[in-house]
Amino acid sequence: MSSIRKFEKPLGMRDTFPKIFEKQEAVRSKGREFLQLRGYEFLKTPTLEYYDTVGKASAIVESSLFKLVDTQGNTLVLRPDMTTPIARVASSKLLKEKIPLRLAYFENVFRAQEHEGGRPAEFSQMGIEIIGDSSVYADAEVILTAIDFLKQLSIEDFKITIGNAGILDAILRKNVETDEQFEELHQLLVQKNLVGFEEAVARYRLPRSEEETLLAFLEEATELKSIRQISKYLSEKQALLYMEQLASILEIADVAKYIAFDFTLASHMNYYTGMLFEVYAAGSGFSLGNGGRYDGLLSDFGKDVGAIGFGMRIDYLVEVMPKQEIEKDDVLVLFVSTQLKEALETAETLRAQGKRTTLQAIEGLDDLATFEEQFGDVVRIGQGGTSL
Repeated sequence: MSSIRKFEKPLGMRDTFPKIFEKQEAVRSKGREFLQLRGYEFLKTPTLEYYDTVGKASAIVESSLFKLVDTQGNTLVLRPDMTTPIARVASSKLLKEKIPLRLAYFENVFRAQEHEGGRPAEFSQMGIEIIGDSSVYADAEVILTAIDFLKQLSIEDFKITIGNAGILDAILRKNVETDEQFEELHQLLVQKNLVGFEEAVARYRLPRSEEETLLAFLEEATELKSIRQISKYLSEKQALLYMEQLASILEIADVAKYIAFDFTLASHMNYYTGMLFEVYAAGSGFSLGNGGRYDGLLSDFGKDVGAIGFGMRIDYLVEVMPKQEIEKDDVLVLFVSTQLKEALETAETLRAQGKRTTLQAIEGLDDLATFEEQFGDVVRIGQGGTSL
């Protein structure tokens, strides 16, 4: 193996260095307390799941699944998302004990990359799921929880964009002629390629009324009062009334400044059936997270109940959190080998006081001055006495 190869990693895999790891752990710690105070119970699911259950039910495309075979010949996958495994757990056991469920998680998920494009193949997610509540109030709770969590992390400059998968699908299907046209237009909206959407509509040579409807919808669905403006495109108004009620609840909660409605919002997660949303913040070119209602997913596991949730990327949250000066409050106990016993006692005393203490023999250092600079306080033992 060449010396260069030794330092390579599998495609999309990343190392997390100590400072970033500590920041991510701080997010986990705050998030755990925050969600528990709101009645959410944490759970953990296996890293490996059966392809025939979680793999197939997941909304992640098959080419992004990490697959392997166990000793019995079963095809397994590294979990590509958390919503599907939680749906499996809830359906098999938890819904028999309590409904609705409020569940939370902090876990790593895995999505294979075909090319090195700067996106990790393994990343940490935090999220919640409300399972067994089909009301608009559950939708509002999920959005409000996302908002409050961002504020808990001192992230203030953010926006939550809300759409509705059911409404979008109905408008697209009503105005195209084939499933292939629907899939292409939907994918272009997932990519937020509005120019490509317009070009595709022109290429289809649809009847004039359908073409004009699609282009007009594209323009009006992102305006401030889009909920009512798009009503003329739908024969079934129930979903719009639902969204108006949601908007009203969010206004009552005084979070309107964080909200934008956009009915062109589309997701590659094909299990969303109703309201869906994405979270964006200044300082990141990517969505911090997304969520939505997935009322049909539980039926894959034998339960006909409504569900909604969200997942956020820990690495993106750390990226947009305000920069804070980290005080060098670590203590270094620096000793010569003949004074080991005193050094051990000193370190034990400092640690009992809650101070983060590093014990280091001088004999193990090549560059003493540089090493000492990493600490706020240095206790020297056996070098002319003990001092701080």
